[in-house]
Amino acid sequence: MRFLDELPLSPSLISQLNPNSTAKGYGGGGGGFIGGWVDKCHGFLHNTLLVAASLFFVAYLAYEAKKSFSKLSNRRSYIMIAYYGSLWLVSLLNLAWCCLQGWECTPGKEVAWNLLTLFTTSGMLFLEVSLVAFLFQGNYASGAEALTRTFLISGFVIALDLLLKAIYLFGFGVPLFIDNNENIQKFKWGLWVIHKLLLTGVYGMIFLMYNSSWRERLPARPAFYKYITIMFALYGLYLVASVFTANGAHFGFWLYGVMSVCYHALYLPLLYITFLADFFQEEDLNLENVYYSEMKDAGFFDADWE
Repeated sequence: MRFLDELPLSPSLISQLNPNSTAKGYGGGGGGFIGGWVDKCHGFLHNTLLVAASLFFVAYLAYEAKKSFSKLSNRRSYIMIAYYGSLWLVSLLNLAWCCLQGWECTPGKEVAWNLLTLFTTSGMLFLEVSLVAFLFQGNYASGAEALTRTFLISGFVIALDLLLKAIYLFGFGVPLFIDNNENIQKFKWGLWVIHKLLLTGVYGMIFLMYNSSWRERLPARPAFYKYITIMFALYGLYLVASVFTANGAHFGFWLYGVMSVCYHALYLPLLYITFLADFFQEEDLNLENVYYSEMKDAGFFDADWE
């Protein structure tokens, strides 16, 4: 028995002996380097969904880039230009985060993984805060003053959030972004409960305002209401998962992982559909109205009235 205790077990062997362990080797799963990378840490389905969704969205942005740049330059909206640029930056960060999932359980990569996750999640949260701030200033508000005010609000919230996470990560050594269902730290998950509770409360408050007499103070946009409803439900499930996990329930750990996949795979496309896609489509409609007015002034439709 002592001989067995002294055997040097590799991470891949530990993973095979214990299916609940997050430790994986580079060659685990019998698929060589590629198979080990795909199966590493969270498994094939988890990693494939994340990479495929994030890669597809970046490819879509690249496909639409030329047309988007043209419309943004013609419209000259400071907010839309800044938001589109921020979306590109965060999308690339999210793609890198999805492709490098193996870093989470690779020895020696803890700091790199924490930094990548910290900046990726902070960037996505920045887009969340900015979207709410943009729309509360009126539909498609433009101008340097509106942009400065919006970014000041968003920047303050994100700086505070990033500072607190950095203190817990590098000051107190709390592994906020490294999950292990074998060693559930109640303090860490208690922090996530507070974090998700605050975000659920914000979206819940806006959701209730839309269903009360206060809705006149909010933008009259159905897409914005649907966005708030989806985000309220997402963070509500995030909160439930954090509470269950903090109390040692493995169901909560599983649910938190599912919500994380949904967030990183679907949030940026949802953001684009809610905000930017509508802006670009409205530009097309305005252009069609201009063409129609010019044709009407030229007498192209006079025969229709005879």
